[in-house]
Amino acid sequence: MVFEGLSNKLQEAMKKLRGKGRVTEKDVKEMMREIKLALLEADVNFRVVKDFISKVSERAVGQDVLESLTPGQQIIKIVHEELINLMGSSNSKITFASKPPTVYMMVGLQGSGKTTTSGKLSNLLRKQGKNPLLVACDVYRPAAIKQLQVVGGQLGIEVFSMGDKTNPVDISKAAIEYAKSKLHDIVIIDTAGRLHIDEELMGELQNIKDTVKPHEILLVVDSMTGQDAVNVAETFNEKLGIDGIILTKLDGDTRGGSALSVKAVTGKPIKFVGMGEKLSDLEPFFPDRMASRILGMGDVLSLIEKAQEAFDEKKALELEKKMRTQQFTLDDFLDQMQQIKKMGPLNQILGMIPGFNANTLKNVEVDEKKMSHIEAIIKSMTKKERNDPSIINGSRRKRIAAGSGTTVQEVNRLLKDFEEMKKMMKMMTDMGKRGKKGFKKLRLPF
Repeated sequence: MVFEGLSNKLQEAMKKLRGKGRVTEKDVKEMMREIKLALLEADVNFRVVKDFISKVSERAVGQDVLESLTPGQQIIKIVHEELINLMGSSNSKITFASKPPTVYMMVGLQGSGKTTTSGKLSNLLRKQGKNPLLVACDVYRPAAIKQLQVVGGQLGIEVFSMGDKTNPVDISKAAIEYAKSKLHDIVIIDTAGRLHIDEELMGELQNIKDTVKPHEILLVVDSMTGQDAVNVAETFNEKLGIDGIILTKLDGDTRGGSALSVKAVTGKPIKFVGMGEKLSDLEPFFPDRMASRILGMGDVLSLIEKAQEAFDEKKALELEKKMRTQQFTLDDFLDQMQQIKKMGPLNQILGMIPGFNANTLKNVEVDEKKMSHIEAIIKSMTKKERNDPSIINGSRRKRIAAGSGTTVQEVNRLLKDFEEMKKMMKMMTDMGKRGKKGFKKLRLPF
């Protein structure tokens, strides 16, 4: 989960104030000390931490806050607002040139995920109706060109290459002419990286910049490198001048300090974040949504957007009708599960729900393999069995288990969970009719 360690510690620090009717300056100082330690442990830049704590403290010990009816809630609101300010206040969108093609120059160190991110960005822009062209300008790293071609092939996006014997400046120049002739309105140049910043690398990047005059230079940074990510961003910005940052591997077991520091240190916005290994796992960065996730307030807007992208509206209406009339089958269940999988890893989805903080998620068993087993079990059933599970006797269960590579116990568990889910749906439907609130906890079968 994103920022798991930091999120846990910040939520624990603020839990002590949440329900307090009276808060003293001593209480605020104690909370600030805990928040400061949590931020430093998350590898947030020291100067950034110092400035953040100073701003929050100044606002938190004000008379209006300490003497309000809900001082604890007010202080949490201040921490939330300052976290948003720290990460950039608002979503900074990628911009387009007034006259196509729009050229984006991707820069960064080796291992930051630059080539894959170039593909992810092209995929995202194609969904917006653009016609991107990927350009292979990394002529030094073995198989770098091949990697971009593989990524482009998986996405069905054209890759421009002149091999590894041509100067990257000449490649980028020729690529733009090619894009104009083939009506590509987006050009994404995947430049070479190094294991560390050197004058040769910067000189080459500067030459490409001077030649093609990119509309935006986007720095790709590995968020798992913590403070080093911030130092890299600062150096690239000083030497080359960047327009935005893309943070990769934010879904990993990362301390997250780079996301909280990089905007404050460079003054440049985080435009996108990589949230997984799939070529669709690139999201626009929203500081307010990320701050809410860190503080356990959820991220309902991102959840809705993911659902709208993954779910078929017509199918959703049909499902709603089936739930009301108690005609929900195992086929419908399988269909819903496949659509949920499109939204991304389940622990990330649950983390967007308000109240599902990192501590809660530790107690929720979310097993992606289990979902695959369920899928295999349902697909091993006949159409008649999926429509009417009550006919599945002992011999059928053995056949289904053998066909899906699972056990009879797993088949039994799925059928039991499915019946429980149907009862829950009936109960919720009845409550809706009677206008009642509240229902028992539903256990996910995966």
